[in-house]
Amino acid sequence: MAATLKDVANRAGVSTSAVSRTFTDGASVSDKMRRKVEKAANELGYSPNFLARSLTTRRTKLIGLVSNNFHNPIFLEVFDLFTRGLQDRGLRPLLVNLSNETDPEHSVQMLRQYSVDGVVVASSTLPPAFSKAFRDKRIPVVNTFGRYSSSPEVHVVGIDNVEAGRMAARALVERGYRNVGFLGGPETATSTQDRLKGFHEELSRHPEITVSFSFADAYSFQAGRAEMQRLAIGPMAEAYFCGDDVLSIGVLSAVKDIGLSVPDDIGLIGFNDMEMSSWENIALTTVHQPIKQIINSSVELMEAMLDEPDRYPEARLFPCHVVERGTLKTPG
Repeated sequence: MAATLKDVANRAGVSTSAVSRTFTDGASVSDKMRRKVEKAANELGYSPNFLARSLTTRRTKLIGLVSNNFHNPIFLEVFDLFTRGLQDRGLRPLLVNLSNETDPEHSVQMLRQYSVDGVVVASSTLPPAFSKAFRDKRIPVVNTFGRYSSSPEVHVVGIDNVEAGRMAARALVERGYRNVGFLGGPETATSTQDRLKGFHEELSRHPEITVSFSFADAYSFQAGRAEMQRLAIGPMAEAYFCGDDVLSIGVLSAVKDIGLSVPDDIGLIGFNDMEMSSWENIALTTVHQPIKQIINSSVELMEAMLDEPDRYPEARLFPCHVVERGTLKTPG
């Protein structure tokens, strides 16, 4: 059987409260007492029960990590960075899949059942109401990859998707394309709406360029491939800005299946700069989103909110840039 707190107290010759204080952050205990208790705990193989301790401290150190797009490989990187970042700060991530969730209140109830200390909503497709629902219940929340606002209702860490759309449009203009398309993710996603807005705004300054737009059902390989197969039935653009790298790779697959070449026949620019985009057989030109910096900042902000739950909501933005590879023709 696993060693208990009482076993450690008996081995160390101290009270159970002394053992409890030794393993409680911020509790007062002498160095001599700490060494004695830790020595006994190591000899017995004792590990403190954090969930039991939370009954006394009223802090579980559990952080709900909420997302809804597990089909996208970029989430593996997001999950890895978030879990390591939280664990490095003594916090414990609780992963929650909201792929089929539409009711923010149900999500709040579910997370409250686990007594989480805070929530990170890591999604660019869930509506802002999801994050706000947690704040309304006084649960510290950060919306990572959320929609930028100069006066946000919750803490938002991410990028300016409107400017990212402009950036992709400028890349196509600089390369001399005169018939371009936007192939976005779900039309209801705020990230899709904002990237399209910036893309359209920038190209409206170039009336000589023909612009079209369409939407995939999801940010996934199959959705990108299916939408490109649909577009291939009619007239196609010379180049496409795909609202996500995994969409772009699906498009690339469909283009090759119909006997066309990238970038000779059709140009592609993606978004995110996930690791797969740099693989030699893909070599996707894309807009780099600084995911590591965004997540580090989100974790830092969450940790600060645990000590200051009423901290005024802020928006933290990080810049993007175009990564040149091999799916667009060289600037003319």
